[in-house]
Amino acid sequence: SVARDDLPDGGAGQFARTIAALRQVAPVPGVEVLTPDFRGRFFPLQTVVDSAPDVFNHNVETVPRLYRRVRPGAELDRSLGVLSAVKILDERITTKSGFMVGLGERFEECLDLLARLRDAGVDIVTIGQYLRPSRENLPVSEYVPPAVFDRYREAGLRLGFRHVFAGPFVRSSYRAEEALSAAQA
Repeated sequence: SVARDDLPDGGAGQFARTIAALRQVAPVPGVEVLTPDFRGRFFPLQTVVDSAPDVFNHNVETVPRLYRRVRPGAELDRSLGVLSAVKILDERITTKSGFMVGLGERFEECLDLLARLRDAGVDIVTIGQYLRPSRENLPVSEYVPPAVFDRYREAGLRLGFRHVFAGPFVRSSYRAEEALSAAQA
């Protein structure tokens, strides 16, 4: 989602109102939110958690070494804190995060990031190939082979994630219904 730092609640109220409206639809759909980090503020996070989404998704996007270049102004520890806090506030909510590869990260850095996500209580992880959206964005450093994505998936499952989607075309919403069903089983 787009960060709404211009709003006092960081956009949390809109997430909550949207979830409430979706809960009025029959049949009730599964609800996944993709949120900003709310700058680490508790109140907006509590607002979204209280609205009881089925899946709370906040993407970390990249490994720590590349954070300043890939996510200026963001902090990995703050993102991990948000994901961890969701589980503390309501352990029933499935948590999800994802990151991109092909930006110059090393395999071991991705394994470390997976371990940190799992330590934060994340249930589902998505790993996809970074694709440069425009000339103004960072260039692709490498197109990661499918076999490497398989290794990430296997490593994530060994760490205890309930579901791992890893592949060149995987994005955070990739097969979301399947991931939710697997996580809730």
